[in-house]
Amino acid sequence: MLNKPVALIVGGGSGIGADTAKKMSEIGYDVAVMSSSGKGEALGKGLGGLGFTGSNQVVEDLQAFVDAAMNRFGRIDAVINCTGHGPNGPIMDITDENWHIGLDVYYMNVVRITRMVLPIMQKQGSGSIVNISTFAAFEPDPDFPTSAIFRASLATFTKLFSTKYAAEGIRMNNILPGFIDSLPEKPDRVARIPAGRYAKVRELAETVAFLATDASSYVTGQNLRVDGGLTASV
Repeated sequence: MLNKPVALIVGGGSGIGADTAKKMSEIGYDVAVMSSSGKGEALGKGLGGLGFTGSNQVVEDLQAFVDAAMNRFGRIDAVINCTGHGPNGPIMDITDENWHIGLDVYYMNVVRITRMVLPIMQKQGSGSIVNISTFAAFEPDPDFPTSAIFRASLATFTKLFSTKYAAEGIRMNNILPGFIDSLPEKPDRVARIPAGRYAKVRELAETVAFLATDASSYVTGQNLRVDGGLTASV
């Protein structure tokens, strides 16, 4: 296919990000995959696309990744933002330093790359940004305090951004996973899930692909729970 659409996967070395890269390639996208471990670079190249090693907490790395993708493909149609885990612990034991790390890990990573790709998507007249968030954004879980707090902020950012740029054909949505089978299974967590099991990574990748592509062209500013019924919010 000539002029294939292009998806950037940030944090694509393993888990949801890696499987999303495979899914986007399967449905006809050129993919650019970035991770700090080197696994994303290997995966991107293995899928016939671009691989890049760098940190989503380093502005220069993000900019180099975006520039490399534009040099290789000439366009960016979708950006999928994944991340690892930030600091955890009892909420009042978290230090100032660790709160700032959480801000970078869960929130500023999205803000920074969005600044970089927005002019590209505006010039194209279209684009979709999908952020992997957490079920705990709206039902805070004490096991994931920094994630819950900063991803609640990400939900607000997503709504403000999507409202401002919807008329330009640029969308942003968040996916709120529950517990995923890329993590060790714990019986007490399984007991909380009405579906009775952890999600398969591919179930998340399928949802990401829906939000990243024109299949969801009228969906923006949303926080989509993919948690097996874990959360009780209506």
